[in-house]
Amino acid sequence: MARSSSGFVAGLTVAAVAAVGFLAYQASAHVPDTLGKPQVKKSPGAGASKAPRDKANPAALPGDSGTGERVVYSLGDDRVWLVGTDNKVQRTFTVMPGTVDPAPGTYAVTSRTAAGTGSDGKQVEHVVRFALSDGVVFGFSSAVDGSTPKPDASKKLGGIREARADGTAMWEFATINQKVVVVR
Repeated sequence: MARSSSGFVAGLTVAAVAAVGFLAYQASAHVPDTLGKPQVKKSPGAGASKAPRDKANPAALPGDSGTGERVVYSLGDDRVWLVGTDNKVQRTFTVMPGTVDPAPGTYAVTSRTAAGTGSDGKQVEHVVRFALSDGVVFGFSSAVDGSTPKPDASKKLGGIREARADGTAMWEFATINQKVVVVR
């Protein structure tokens, strides 16, 4: 009897695995192509102007950066603005970009990691990721030792390094799905 019970259980297991596989295949055929990929939405005029935008105040928020609560990252200025729901800048700071820039457009924070190791081998904290393109992950982080060295130009790196205090502010502001606008 033990032999037929184990055969019965094995048969049920095979049937269950086949059913799950079939259902997974059916479900995958109905998944939108964009699922799991960062959504890039062009902002009206995003990236159209060159920095600095305001010669009297180079830290002024770019006019082509959208509206509402958002993180604004200027490729030309190597600067970030944390903008509240009232469209007022809560904080602005300079950053050290990676060797590859994200395309101008509107993104959303996709993942966050409290601590880890950067591509330069340094311990980093407050990692806030917002895009992936051609195998390059784009995100903000700060080195635990406070350094913001130039990245290794021989590598394709999308990490954007911030000072520690700025990294803490970004971490508190940019939660999952927070809008990130990249402008030229």
